[in-house]
Amino acid sequence: MTLRFSKMHGAGNDFVVIDATRAPFVPDARLLRRLTDRRYGVGCDQVLVVEAPGQPDVDFDYRIFNADGSEVGQCGNGARCLAVFVRAQGLSTKDHLRVRTQTRVLELEHLSDGQVRANLGAPMFAPEQVPIALGMPYAVDLPDFGAVAFDALSMGNPHAVIRVDDVDQAPVTILGPALQALPVFPQSVNVGFLQVTAPDAGRLRVFERGAGETLACGSGACAAAVAGQRRGWFGPSVQLTVPGGTLRVDWAGGDAPVWLTGPVETVFQGELL
Repeated sequence: MTLRFSKMHGAGNDFVVIDATRAPFVPDARLLRRLTDRRYGVGCDQVLVVEAPGQPDVDFDYRIFNADGSEVGQCGNGARCLAVFVRAQGLSTKDHLRVRTQTRVLELEHLSDGQVRANLGAPMFAPEQVPIALGMPYAVDLPDFGAVAFDALSMGNPHAVIRVDDVDQAPVTILGPALQALPVFPQSVNVGFLQVTAPDAGRLRVFERGAGETLACGSGACAAAVAGQRRGWFGPSVQLTVPGGTLRVDWAGGDAPVWLTGPVETVFQGELL
């Protein structure tokens, strides 16, 4: 059976996007490995699946699969790509969309400059919401690193944010998986390394669950901006430079939703035989 797909990216965070509104998509582990593998398959950080809405209050259901086959509840850059995908596929002409993930409903908006912004919902901070089995302030002792302090929150998926002096020198690929393996994170965790450069700007690298370090992480950018604002490092609007480009995060604080804005590009369309 031929599987049609689009290869897309948001600030370098790349995806294989599949339309399952017309024909079902069965996300078995072998197929997901083939889609995500950069040498023997198509290659991407995550596979996004667009489905017909299961409830009348949304336009589409939206599923997100990691390279290791796990399904997750949030992907901000993927959601922005989804908005462009459904328009290109003739599935919707709306400028505003509502899509349901595994954990929450997202609002997506096409902007006049071609960028897409996504309402990722309000951040959650209670330990059971993250989830994390630690009391605040959050810190753990790790071999070779000593005490590691971080902020933790959920953007529909769990995040730990560590402030660093120089993101280029941060031990992302060592400390990231070390934190993910800790039992205090029962659902693992996305680990962000944040360098604050100004009250409205910063640099960020993220080691994601099930994907490793990516060129951008939309929910990770939101988590970093929110953590920074709560710490007094940032104001309500932040430009975050990630390895793949620049993302803007806006948050009014409290129970207000977090908005993620950035570019989307369709790289190519293809068929997997």
